[in-house]
Amino acid sequence: MSEPIRIANCSGFLGDRLSAAREMVEGGPIDVLTGDWLAELTMLILFRQKLKRGHGYATTFLTQLEEVMGTCADRGIRIVSNAGGLDPALLGAEVAALADRLGLSVRVGVVTGDDLMPRLPELIAAGENLDNLDTGESLAEAGVQPITANAYLGGEPITRALADGADVVITGRVTDAAVVIGPAAWRHGWDYAAARAGDRASLDALAGALVAGHVIECGAQATGGNYAFFQDVPGLVHPGFPIAEIASDGTAIITKHPGTGGMVTVGTVTAQLLYEVGGPEYLNPDVTALFDTIRLEQVGRDRVRISGTQGAPPPDRLKVAMNYLGGHRNSLTLVLTGLDIRAKADLALRTVAGVGLSEAEGQDPVALAQASTLAVDELEVALVDSAIPDPARPEQAQSFLRLTVRDRDADRVGKAFTAPMIEATLASYPGLFPTTPPAPGTPYGVYWPTTVPRELVPSTVEVIP
Repeated sequence: MSEPIRIANCSGFLGDRLSAAREMVEGGPIDVLTGDWLAELTMLILFRQKLKRGHGYATTFLTQLEEVMGTCADRGIRIVSNAGGLDPALLGAEVAALADRLGLSVRVGVVTGDDLMPRLPELIAAGENLDNLDTGESLAEAGVQPITANAYLGGEPITRALADGADVVITGRVTDAAVVIGPAAWRHGWDYAAARAGDRASLDALAGALVAGHVIECGAQATGGNYAFFQDVPGLVHPGFPIAEIASDGTAIITKHPGTGGMVTVGTVTAQLLYEVGGPEYLNPDVTALFDTIRLEQVGRDRVRISGTQGAPPPDRLKVAMNYLGGHRNSLTLVLTGLDIRAKADLALRTVAGVGLSEAEGQDPVALAQASTLAVDELEVALVDSAIPDPARPEQAQSFLRLTVRDRDADRVGKAFTAPMIEATLASYPGLFPTTPPAPGTPYGVYWPTTVPRELVPSTVEVIP
């Protein structure tokens, strides 16, 4: 029985606390520093960044790494990150260059194979319709062109990279928990092939790591962040980030560094366990965790034990996150002050879109756009009646009318949309003004979830130098 591996999280999303990596490395003993920088929306953000700057990885990770890589090298702390986004190989090269500048001897492992964009024609030719998991519509039926397409890889290639001697592992799109499963399997010698064949011990160990990874993947959400009972959480202005101590049988202790803000309780762990879970079977490329077998126990201050987790073989297909450009959108929020809020909103809406408030409420955005005088694909209307009777201050007398339009043509959601209301500033209801100046429309992306057979998505591991 090997000692439990202490895996620390320092990021739950792109833009999380910049100091968290240093706090986790300096706050106490850990074996692995991980984090999650990617979400479905993040891939679209990184695509736009790549168009502007020439790279599609999380630059904040390099900032964090510069603060901690020397200490990690001295202490033998491995670093596993999915911050590679759309450019894991390029980020891997940047990490290697950073190590050289710092005078460190660090081996960098790069996991690739998740990017399916170059292979979409091949996959479609092989009979994959890339059906939308939510709507059932095929990609061909929708007639859209993806700009990103990334399969969710699991922890297995991360384990290979660590076994090949990598000190830092950079990946693209892997499941959020994969950055925890990979190191745990590496340390404890778990057998992925045996799990796929149905070996009970392998399945349960991997499932336990999957659950632990799911708990810590969102950073401080496991230590009291976003918690319904937030008023019970001490030090929430600066909570510590979570640590998973994973044993060789997959059982785990969720904790945090002593003296840090927040708390780790059965309640906070349960809240995170239920985050983004649709049912008791939680699918991952390495294993399926059966969430109705999980047992939680408070075993000390800021220490929650996770045990009893059973696993089942992983699915035959991998989830794929695709994004396509949906067009352009714009919003206009008008302030409605004082009495007769509905009458004022009705007048404003008729001025901008040629439809009344009662006609707009509850209407489908496409149908409402067709009924309006605006030449747009979609129109959404929301009246926020937030004024209070007998207000003491002007802001207490204000309500808001929010109009949002979408169209493939940027011009249709720009001045053509905002001008009618701006021109009526002195010729409409009393006190009319928008919350922000009129602006042009901005492009927006649409998420398209689908699956492909796992055998069609081989992963590649390269360790440099």
